Amino acid sequence: MTTVPARGAARTSGTVRIVGSGLLGASIGHALTALGVDVALDDTSPAALRLAVDYGAGRLSRADDRPRLVVVAVPPDVTADVIERELAAHPDAVVTDVASVKLEPLRALVTRGVDITHYIGSHPLAGRERGGAISARADIFIGRPWVVCRDAETSAADLAVVEGLALDLGATPVEMDPDEHDRSVALVSHVPQLVASLLAGRFVDAPDGSLQLAGQGVRDTTRIAASAPELWVQILGSNAQPVVDVLDALAVDLADVADALRHHDAPGSRRAVADTIRRGNEGVDRLPGKHGQNRRFDQVVVMVDDTPGQLGRLFGELGDLDVNVEDLRLEHSPGAQFGLAEISVSPATVRRAVDGLTERGWKIASSTLD
Repeated sequence: MTTVPARGAARTSGTVRIVGSGLLGASIGHALTALGVDVALDDTSPAALRLAVDYGAGRLSRADDRPRLVVVAVPPDVTADVIERELAAHPDAVVTDVASVKLEPLRALVTRGVDITHYIGSHPLAGRERGGAISARADIFIGRPWVVCRDAETSAADLAVVEGLALDLGATPVEMDPDEHDRSVALVSHVPQLVASLLAGRFVDAPDGSLQLAGQGVRDTTRIAASAPELWVQILGSNAQPVVDVLDALAVDLADVADALRHHDAPGSRRAVADTIRRGNEGVDRLPGKHGQNRRFDQVVVMVDDTPGQLGRLFGELGDLDVNVEDLRLEHSPGAQFGLAEISVSPATVRRAVDGLTERGWKIASSTLD
């Protein structure tokens, strides 16, 4: 568990009831507790609940709690049920949920005739591959988008409560309607999970010698393949059609490039492959970078001995050179006592970084100046 940086008085006041003490619920609890907010935790699993309390995510809920805000952080297949129950039990509270699918729970509530005046669906685009209270962190929301799905019935006061929660946790509120949200996460979250899992699944029967060649590229591509199958079955099932739409389009792209490679000497085949890579370049360029900017950075790859203190020394010397580290990626070399630190820096400082580090004895493996 980590603590969020102090950011002044919390916007969130009163008691916040969190139903669900897994990764997101406990992380929200840690962050709010660090800000001095009274957090009451509840969970259908007594063991999971006690663990979250022991780790400091909040206190046990009480029958006389009168929460101002209820956060539902339960698996997707029971989200609508718990929202309905919490709206009935706490009619004066604003109820939000943090499920990664927004349209299906809303449809279920409306179909049942539930009064959703004080319900606002939301979704922090944050998480980790490992779940549970033991993996919770107060800082996982910092700098991340937090989608808020208001509707015509949402009051300004209720909206301020949910957006205030996101801001208190260091996230950036983004308003979307549920359909737009679900189609967006299908593209940038749900399909990437499937692609990573499918690629990593190819490793199961691969020769050991092949896997010994794995570098940082394949590790980056398959990192999220370590996610929990049980949770993703629910997420993907709840957002099936938007996911299928993206998968169908991706299947066409895969078939096209496979056909081009199958007939690589045919007229236009090389161009088809090159266009595939180029279009990927264009797509990556559209992804927001640090602080949501579309600014691109240059890279310097430095060889770092695998001994204590080396990264700290590297960062210190970059600071002495007045070079800000915009991003960092580490790759360990199998069987070698060193690693490669890929450092992203402003294009205006890349020359200063390369020359300065070289003068100080660092080995530069590569840079965008090459």
